[in-house]
Order: sequence, then structure tokens, then C-alpha cells
Amino acid sequence: MNIVFIASEAAPLAKTGGLADVVGALPRALQQLGHHVTVMLPYYRTMIHSTALPVSPLGITVDMWIDGHTRHAPLHHCEVDGLSVVLVEQDDLFDRQGLYGPAGDAYADNLLRFVFFDRVALEAAAHLYERVDVIHCHDWQTGLIPLLLKTQYQHRPQIAAARTIYTIHNLAYQGVFGGEWVARLGLPEGDFHPHGYEFHGQVNCMKAGIFAADEVTTVSPQYAEEILTPEYGCQLDGFLQTHSDKLQGVVNGLDLALHDPAHDAALAVPYSHGKMAGKKACKKSLQQHCDFEVRDDIPVLTLISRLAEQKGIDLIVDNLDAWVAKGWQIVILGSGDSWLETRLFAVAATHPKQIFFHCGFSDALARQIYAGGDIFLMPSRFEPCGLGQLLAMRYANVPVVRRTGGLVDTVVDYNDHKGTACGIAFDDATATALNEAVAQGVELYNKPRVWSRIRGNAVRRDSSWTASARSYAALYERLAS
Repeated sequence: MNIVFIASEAAPLAKTGGLADVVGALPRALQQLGHHVTVMLPYYRTMIHSTALPVSPLGITVDMWIDGHTRHAPLHHCEVDGLSVVLVEQDDLFDRQGLYGPAGDAYADNLLRFVFFDRVALEAAAHLYERVDVIHCHDWQTGLIPLLLKTQYQHRPQIAAARTIYTIHNLAYQGVFGGEWVARLGLPEGDFHPHGYEFHGQVNCMKAGIFAADEVTTVSPQYAEEILTPEYGCQLDGFLQTHSDKLQGVVNGLDLALHDPAHDAALAVPYSHGKMAGKKACKKSLQQHCDFEVRDDIPVLTLISRLAEQKGIDLIVDNLDAWVAKGWQIVILGSGDSWLETRLFAVAATHPKQIFFHCGFSDALARQIYAGGDIFLMPSRFEPCGLGQLLAMRYANVPVVRRTGGLVDTVVDYNDHKGTACGIAFDDATATALNEAVAQGVELYNKPRVWSRIRGNAVRRDSSWTASARSYAALYERLAS
């Protein structure tokens, strides 16, 4: 089949989170199954050029009216590991400091930016291909595409019959904008009502995708169930229940070639299942980097995350003094909410020999933390899928997770299945529940035979994109038949 992915970010060209990892990896996995896949992305010129990947013009310019003006959008091409990426140029809209806004904020014209991109991407697909079988859209930035395709682009025979898939990566970010944009951007007025994409008088891009797409997916089966409830539905649970017949969850995967402790140049010593001596050396290297006491009998707790309450970081912060008192070592990498950063800086300064905090992100350091850590902390209040726990298990870093979303689908709890367990799960989003789960993890860490089995199960877990790609391919084929 001829499949077009349209998204606002894709690794390694442009990334703010897990969406980019999915759009960067899933299309390649689909190509390995024999499908033809193209990714369409805004041309974030400065960011994309920083990757040093070659970009060339396609010699095609799409003229597009938007907000009272006609804009001209040249198309460009970039190839990433055999995957074809089409880039939509419009420098005043996309060549900015951030993808969606400056740190902690959003651009006021984000709806204009991405409706322009959505329309040009549809025109580009019609220009480039004789027939498109499936258009796969992601998150609010491309949520209007299924609606636009069905209402305003049926005159383009190359794409008119394409079936649409809309994937919700995080329901909390819905793309809600003032109702005046309907007329300004020429959006379909006939569907601007509560059963369509209207939300309390405003445009809701995610509602548009759910409403108009032929199939709606989320990034884990558990999350697909959770968003039908008031607790996790972000005020769309009733609307989602109406469309639940076309909703399903497919767990994300990892690019195993990019995350392989046996061939990872960032690690002090490589290792693999069955040859775990290098894991001990990586722990020693991490302890030295953090200026900790080098001791194998002390557990190293690790966290790599966006620092936000959604991720349960406050639950970790509330436990740090108690964990230090027990002699444990803690390594934290991430950035986010300023009040959490401030507290982490303070506690790390108070206990420099047991707590290490790097504010920001470093890919090499992240890999060293995954490899050198014993227990990985992921106490999320909600987690659509999560990649941290998958990466941790890949590097034999046993996850302690809250029982929610994709963490349920990917981490087998020791308390439920001791023989096949690859981590520990807890229920309540409280500091006490997290502390009890971590304490159990440390207790098991001090039982070498048990810990070796849990760690081995984690390393052996198949987190590749192969199974997920097959699920999506089957979905595409069913819709296109």
C-alpha cells in the first residue's frame, strides 16, 4: 500500500517528545513489511539543518490561501535511513526557536501554522502520488486532516479515496482555539457543532480527528480503555464513547538498533543478555561520573523524564530525603516545571554524594544512566504508552511503575507473575505507595538470583516495532479493502 504519515515532528529531524520517536520509527518498520511510506513534516529549517542530513528541493510549490492571504510553499525532500520525508517550507511559520512555542509557552498562531501545513500536505500528497491508500495523522496538529479530506478535498482523485487513521499520543493536548478561526481559516462550518469539532464554542482539533477519521488509535490498549472514563478522558470521555467502535490501542515500540547495549558507543563497556559483566562496569562508570561512592551493593535509582506532575515527579521528590537516609543513590536527568527543578537542585546540593541532578537532556548521558542504573522510576499519574520503561528494560534497568496506561501493557509486575516479572507496579499515585514499591525493588535487588531473573526478563522483552507495525498494517489493509 501507499501510506502517507503527516505529523508535526519526526526523529531525528525534529523532536520534542515520544511522538517524534513513533513517526521516525514506525514508517521504517512498515517499509520492512513491504509497504511504501512517506512522512510529511514542516520544514523546521534551522533544526533540520543541524542534523546535517541533506535536504533538496522537489521543484514543486503549493499555493495556498489562508487567513486572507495566498502563501507559496515550496516542497523539499530528505531521506532518513531509507525513509522518504517531504518537508513543507514556510520559514516565518516554521523556522522558529521551538516547534510549538518558546519554553513553557505556545505560539498564538499555532492553529494557522498547522492548518496551513495540513492543507499543503494534502495537496502535496495529491501532487506526488497517483493514489494514496492510507493517510495516518498524529495528535492535534494534524487532527483536522481527516475532516478536511472528507469535506474539502474530495475533488482530488489521488487522495479522495484514502482512508484515514488518527493516533492520539496524549489526550491532554487537544489543540483548542477560538471559534473565530473557523471563518478566518475556511474550516468546515457545517461540522462546527458539539457532535463535530466544536468544544464550548471553540475549535478542538483533536475532536475533529476523532470525529472524522476512519479509525482512531492510541499508543496502548490500556490507555484506549482509560480515556473512555472521566478520570482520564480530559472532558472528551463521552465523545470518545460515542466513537469507541473505531477506537483501539497499539503499543509503541523501540528502534532496537539505535538502543542496543551490546553496540552502544556511549557506554563504558558493552553488554548483552548472557554477558552482563559490562552492566557492572557501566554502573561503576556512572557512580564515578556522579561523584558517588563506587559500591555494587548500593542500589542506584534512576529517573529520565520531563519534570511534570503528570510524570509523578513530585512523588519522587517527596521521598528523596528518606531514600538518602537509607544510603541509596539517585541519578536524575530532565527538565520541566520550574518548581520541580528548583526542589531538585536544592536536594541535590544538600546531598551531593547521593543525588545527582542534570537539568536538561543529553542523549549520551541518558544512555549511561539507563545502563548504569539498577531501578528505573516511572510513577506517572497517566502514561499513554511511555518509552522510558522500554528503554530501561532494554538496558537491564528494572522499572518501578505506576499501574496506568502503557505501563500496564509493557511491565509485568513481580507481585502478579513472579516467574515472568520484568518490573514492579503500584496502584495509588501517592509518595507512600511509590516508596513501598521502591523498597520492594531494593529488597529484590539484594536477592541476586531473583534480581537476575527479573533483570533477564526485562532485557529479553521484545520491544521492537515489528509487532506494532504488523498490527497497523493489518488495520490499514482492513480499512483499504
